[in-house]
Amino acid sequence: MRRAAIITASDSGYRGEREDLSGPAAKELLQKAGYEVTEEILLPDDREQLGHSMAQIADEDRAELIVTTGGTGFSPRDCTPEATEDICERRVPGIPEAMRAYSMQFTGRAMLSRQAAGIRKKTLIVNLPGSPKAVRECLEYILPQLEHGIDILRGDASNCARK
Repeated sequence: MRRAAIITASDSGYRGEREDLSGPAAKELLQKAGYEVTEEILLPDDREQLGHSMAQIADEDRAELIVTTGGTGFSPRDCTPEATEDICERRVPGIPEAMRAYSMQFTGRAMLSRQAAGIRKKTLIVNLPGSPKAVRECLEYILPQLEHGIDILRGDASNCARK
């Protein structure tokens, strides 16, 4: 069974002023796809804390996939993509490009999302939007493709050729 960690970036959620609905939406879909959700972390929009948490999970091999939710907009405090890029060894631009393109079918505002994705050691990190609806749409769209990418990353598959 694959393991996933969920990190929600939200100042108001961290202060207890707002209920996190995006993290639970991600958890539901990940579990439905066969992932064991090993961690659910709620952090403020703080670049260092977000980066440290992602790096620690990857470095300690606590999950094959880390998904973040929140912190990908234009607000001055939104820093999740920067925190992700700070700690990733390799970028994976196709994942956020695909999510934005897919999301444009539902809202033109998808072009304003600044998601990032990357690899640290043998862990894939993917930034998701902050709304539960967008989390569901994006995860449902990308999860089937991530399986093979994670297999390649972990050494469980040898190439990208389709059977």
